[in-house]
Amino acid sequence: MSLEEISEYASALAGVVEEQPFGPEVDVLKVGGKIFAILSPESSPEAISLKCEPELALELRDQYSAVIPGYHLNKRHWNTVQLDGTVPDAVILQMVTHSYEQVVAGLPKSVRATLITPD
Repeated sequence: MSLEEISEYASALAGVVEEQPFGPEVDVLKVGGKIFAILSPESSPEAISLKCEPELALELRDQYSAVIPGYHLNKRHWNTVQLDGTVPDAVILQMVTHSYEQVVAGLPKSVRATLITPD
């Protein structure tokens, strides 16, 4: 799975915006003004950093060698996933969704309410 495919998937989630606050070589995905994904296309292999519940973060690191503690991030709450093909695409997408949900859960109720799309 490529960063472009991941970005396309994540950008379809409610309220997601893409920015480059760290320069043109790093894309950041935010919801409610908070970062939930950092895409690093310049790393080799490409990588994405995602917020994660601490126990799940440890489980994923144990299960996949391409999942490591967040690079330059709080290692308890962030994982960096090296996109070397060893983590199944479905698992990566689950991690992206989990990261998004972790950040949304921490947003003020008024902000979360704007993200809910009416049926």
